[in-house]
Amino acid sequence: MGNTIGKIFRVTTFGESHGMGIGVVIDGCPPNLSLNLEKISYELMRRRPGQSKLTTQRKEMESFQILSGWFEEKTTGTPLTFWIENQDAKSKDYEHLKTAYRPSHADFTYHQKYKNYDYRGGGRSSARETAARVIAGAVAKQILDLYNIQIFAWVSQVGKIHCNKSFENIDFTLIEENSVRCPEPEVAKLMEEEILKVKKNGDTVGGVISAVILNVPVGLGEPVFDRLSADLAKAMLSINATKGFEYGSGFRCAEMHGSEHNDIFYQKNNQIFTKTNHSGGIQGGISNGMPIEFRVAFKPVATILKKQESIDFDGNQVIIEGRGRHDPCVVPRAVPIVEAMAAITILDHLFRFKAISVKK
Repeated sequence: MGNTIGKIFRVTTFGESHGMGIGVVIDGCPPNLSLNLEKISYELMRRRPGQSKLTTQRKEMESFQILSGWFEEKTTGTPLTFWIENQDAKSKDYEHLKTAYRPSHADFTYHQKYKNYDYRGGGRSSARETAARVIAGAVAKQILDLYNIQIFAWVSQVGKIHCNKSFENIDFTLIEENSVRCPEPEVAKLMEEEILKVKKNGDTVGGVISAVILNVPVGLGEPVFDRLSADLAKAMLSINATKGFEYGSGFRCAEMHGSEHNDIFYQKNNQIFTKTNHSGGIQGGISNGMPIEFRVAFKPVATILKKQESIDFDGNQVIIEGRGRHDPCVVPRAVPIVEAMAAITILDHLFRFKAISVKK
């Protein structure tokens, strides 16, 4: 029913924004792994609400329990289940929306599809669900570390403010040095000012997250319908508020000639590389060993603290005004979510590749 991603490393999330809590079941996690639980907590802290004046002030400490698949400080190979209790849900903030459709939210589609719709905080459609993804991504990252595969994401755009540095010129240690998670300090300051300005006006603003995956081996991706690029796109577009995905040259390729866009091969120290990386590390849906570069566009958060026209369940005209605690810009908190979904996707394809590999 659409709550699971992956074929071998399978991740299923459950729970709602204002329910008892949220959780994740990871099936296909290898046994005898000594997971670092502090690293999982760290990833959750990067995503959690209330971490700065740029984010929603909902206070969730994101402490988790492991319900299964864990014995004597190691994974058992059985389904690994994590649970996070919701501690600061304020459902009364949504009572005025009980029978109304908020513009550009999932209220209308969920209500029309399911009828019995949990309107509190968006229910299942809330970004609260992504905390479960971050846990699974944190587990996947620790397994990928064993293969020296690294994933880095950062905010490269807020509104019309851009950070145009290529990943080769970025100091990844600077990403966590400011609340907007932009590795260029001067640009980060402008981004923070823009977010605070729209917040003061009761409005929201969108942005872009850029990412790179390093040391991916040649061969990940299962043509034709499970291309690595297609699965990465699906993973990213499944994140709340995403509106676009591109990898490599992306939409810029439409302006180029083949003679400009083709990545020329060369060999060095018995390894094959390309002189350019317009392909974004993926050719024919299969990783080619070059860095996988991609970008994800996020819309302005739909909840704004301004009056808007809408209709209720009976089609009557109503005036909607957002209340409660909401992000004026989602991209700072979405950075660890993008990394998590990339890790889940890459690890699943790595396991699939190893399952069919034949040693010569």
